[in-house]
Amino acid sequence: MADHKKDKDDVLVRLRRIEGQVRGLQRLVEQDMYCIDILTQVSATTRALQSFALQMLDEHMATCVSDAVEKGGEDTALKLKEASDAIARLVRS
Repeated sequence: MADHKKDKDDVLVRLRRIEGQVRGLQRLVEQDMYCIDILTQVSATTRALQSFALQMLDEHMATCVSDAVEKGGEDTALKLKEASDAIARLVRS
């Protein structure tokens, strides 16, 4: 996660929006809304989470992995493996 307060604030705003989408899904179910309308909202929420995950991956690559590569040493392989594993998890989801 970025050390900059503005970046962190932006990320938290984005997560709160996603949280609102999930709460909206709960309301749709509570109100017995049409299944297709619920599924449409599930799709939108899923896309928002995927976009967030890609943002976090991009940040990890630009900071943690980049710093490890620049410094060299054993940490480089670990950071690259972590990034590769994260990409694999995202692809599977």
